[in-house]
Amino acid sequence: MTLFHSGPIQQIETSAPNLYAFRINGRIDDDASEDLAKFMNDVFDRHPEKVDMLLDLTGFTGSDWDSLFDGDVIRSRFRALSEVRRYAVIGAPEKAQKMIGVFNTFISVEGKAFGASEASDAWAYVGEAHQAT
Repeated sequence: MTLFHSGPIQQIETSAPNLYAFRINGRIDDDASEDLAKFMNDVFDRHPEKVDMLLDLTGFTGSDWDSLFDGDVIRSRFRALSEVRRYAVIGAPEKAQKMIGVFNTFISVEGKAFGASEASDAWAYVGEAHQAT
């Protein structure tokens, strides 16, 4: 299986066919954001059931805001509301952690933020017994 890779975004191999995990090291530019959105839209098209996601943001340094207005990015984020069952975020900035908590009160996706030292708990949350490499 070929894993997704674009700029600072690297897919992490997992043992579950419905779990998609990504490590972000650095700043996400427009191209990487659009590439990931296209990849996930394709994933949503191929999976008849919901998928789980894990994002490791311990090396994340920011993103370009104008990527938010890309059509593929917008589409993938809206689709995620109905196509993702559960997601875990490792090392999210404090504002993102709060946003995850707020969104959990009114969307059907189960999300949870974990500190960098809680990586194994994050992997367990999305059904992976250990962190894949």
